[in-house]
Amino acid sequence: MERPDFQIVPRAGLPVVALVLVLLIVAIAVDDTWPLMFLHVVAGASWTIIDLFLGFVIGPILGKLSIPARVEVATRLMPKMVLIMPTAVAVTLAAGWQLATKLESNLTSYQFHGWVVASFIVVGAMAVIALGLLEPANIAVLTEMKKPRPNPEVIERLMKRFIYTAGATGLMQVATLVIMTRMATG
Repeated sequence: MERPDFQIVPRAGLPVVALVLVLLIVAIAVDDTWPLMFLHVVAGASWTIIDLFLGFVIGPILGKLSIPARVEVATRLMPKMVLIMPTAVAVTLAAGWQLATKLESNLTSYQFHGWVVASFIVVGAMAVIALGLLEPANIAVLTEMKKPRPNPEVIERLMKRFIYTAGATGLMQVATLVIMTRMATG
């Protein structure tokens, strides 16, 4: 089976990640509500959409593809995810925390404090899963695929973990949407 050449960490995407992180730092430094809200909503929406799409659309499709087709998709998609997901998670969390602090919605006196705490718990669990399970599985799959003789069983086991975990975080994303829309509508 022929494997396409790929980079585990696509260097061409690093300037975009750096730019997003600089924007996050600037937004935190200027301490204005709009840039924090913008970054939190855009990064959070990106994280949600990607989790739902990977877990409920791409995952089932990948499971039915031939091995060569899976390899082709994985070598094109997963390196991009190495950059996108940690960036989306970091920006969502940092901008969200700064926004909650600025709006004082993380104080116990806030009317919807219970909802804020619930969102912190759900998003914290998702972040641990995304950074502690998904990213290592992603990098392990790519590393295995780079080997001269990759072990298909290792790749299949890690890909299943990746897809099932993406599905689980997709379900938690739905919980986050419920919490956030509840808070936004009072």
